[in-house]
Formats: sequence, C-alpha cells, structure tokens
Amino acid sequence: MADYEPGNDDPAMVPVHIAWLRVRKDIRAIAKGEQYNGGGTRFNFRGVDTVVNTFGPVTLRHGINVLPVQVDASYRDTTTSKGNKMRECTVRVSWLIVGPKGDTLTLQTQGEALDSADKGTAKAQSVALRVLLLTGGLTPTHDKDPDTSYVERGEAPVRSAVSYRDEILEQNTSRQRLAQINYEIKQAGLYEASVINEVGDDEKLGAFLFRIGQERIAGGAA
Repeated sequence: MADYEPGNDDPAMVPVHIAWLRVRKDIRAIAKGEQYNGGGTRFNFRGVDTVVNTFGPVTLRHGINVLPVQVDASYRDTTTSKGNKMRECTVRVSWLIVGPKGDTLTLQTQGEALDSADKGTAKAQSVALRVLLLTGGLTPTHDKDPDTSYVERGEAPVRSAVSYRDEILEQNTSRQRLAQINYEIKQAGLYEASVINEVGDDEKLGAFLFRIGQERIAGGAA
C-alpha cells in the first residue's frame, strides 16, 4: 500500500454507518422470487444466493467488507416425520462490517439448518448471513406476506384444539400469528375440531379463529 494512489473508482471515504446507509439506499428491496414446493407446503422466499448476489456488488462499490469473526455452533440429532435421520446445526455468528475508512460495526445473527450429511454448518452460516443482510439492511420485499419456514419434525408434540383456542383468545396474539395458526390447524387436522368458545358454546376451531380474527381487524388490532 506504500505506493497506493487514490483512483476515480475508489469508494467515498465516509464513516462506516454512512457507507452502510448508501448500500441500503442502492439495494432498495429484494423480492421473494424463489419458491419452495414440497411436502404439501408452498411458499415464496429470498434465498441466500439471491441476497448475496444483490448485496455483493453494492457493498464493493461503497467500500464495505462483511467478515465473520466468530462462529459458535451447537448440534443435535433429530428425525423427520418420515423417519429420516437428520443433523441440526444452530450457529451464532459475530460479524464485523468494515467501512472504507477502516472503522467498524459489530453485529450478531443466528442461523439454523438441517442436513443428512456434512453440510449443516455451512447451511446454518449461510442463513445467518442472509439474516444479517436482510435485517441489518432493513431490506423490504414489497410483499405483504410474512416470511414462512416450516419443517415437519417427527418428535414435535401435537398441540390440542383447546391450546389453540386459548392462544387465539389472548389479546396480545397478533393478526400475523392468527394467520399462522390458521395454517397450523389445517396441517394438524384440527380445523373442524369442536371447542368451547368464550361464551360457553360449541364452535368449530376454524370458524372460531376466523370470527376472532375478523373482530380483531374490526377493532384495529395489530
């Protein structure tokens, strides 16, 4: 670097927080352009390759480096509902975001992945990187649907219709959570299950959920 001379294509020598704001300004949004369709579940998502391919050139243009400086991992064996043996990896990654002037931001994210071979750690770190870029970049989707991820685990306990009824009745249960409950009770075959509602009458769980959701909307709940 002794003979280095600034060039016209060098990034602006601004503090790291300003450079990161410029990255966010250029990224704007990343749509959910990929789709998962398997096991009766279908949803759109933003894959790690899409996110990295979007952020990579922009961070380079603004002189931003994103470096993993510490990775803490934990593992456990698990089984899918079909009896397949899987290895679950959960990582906590500490990231150093270095600006063009050499000043830094330190952030931390977590990632989780399942794999039947030896790729669980790499997958979990990729998830942690995607979380860093999307949450640290406050990157919108321009899509109203919440991000959904569902893995059917063989050892997961089956919730009762009554426990879902109680959660639905809680005032702090958000409309987004009610939408997720709608998905869960359909998957669990509880949509037509009878429960005792808040006034002591028998009511189908699915109808009960719909009614409470409509009341929350009418009442302006979040």
